[in-house]
Amino acid sequence: MATLERDLIDDAVRRGKPRHFMQLATAAGQEGEKSLTFWRELGAAQGERIGVPTSFLPVFTREHANDPLLAARVAEAGLLYLSGGSPGHLAETLVGSLVGDAITAHVRSGGALAGCSAGAMVLGTTVPTFRFGARAPVAGFDLLPGLQVIPHFNRLFELAIKGAPDSTRHLLGIENLTALVRWSAATEWRVVGDGAVHLLRGAPRRQLVAGESLAT
Repeated sequence: MATLERDLIDDAVRRGKPRHFMQLATAAGQEGEKSLTFWRELGAAQGERIGVPTSFLPVFTREHANDPLLAARVAEAGLLYLSGGSPGHLAETLVGSLVGDAITAHVRSGGALAGCSAGAMVLGTTVPTFRFGARAPVAGFDLLPGLQVIPHFNRLFELAIKGAPDSTRHLLGIENLTALVRWSAATEWRVVGDGAVHLLRGAPRRQLVAGESLAT
């Protein structure tokens, strides 16, 4: 996905954002230092591959998320990347916080935002809930109103998901090594990567592969 992330940064730079890759591993905030080190090193290596400065924003708790100094640092990013972990912890930590509001402002003002796994699950109105989990649904960022994303769909499948709420107009399953991207000037989403995007609600059920587009 290095080429995609480089293109996302280029797109943000054209809209006045810094050429900078910033990673938040908030979703892994309860997993311990080993997990956080893994994500930190993964992000640094990816930044080196795509040839841009990188930083790691240490936001792991609600207290961190309401630190005005950390929230101000979001403006340094061209591309913000939300790493994997617990989608519930990620949403409950960031949504409605100073850092969360800064992320929303970043997107509204032309910045790029990407998320893998939990990071993708929090972008809609609500966070998808798994049947085998005890956690009640929580609010997402609502950056993609009426849309829910199920990551790792080639491993989890739709049977792992509780019924999506009525507000979910589009329910999408995205396979590993696959992304659904909407560029700043575009009105449609486009599939990038090796796998498929599964349309489960909001359109006739079908699979989309690299190069195909989706209107939501």
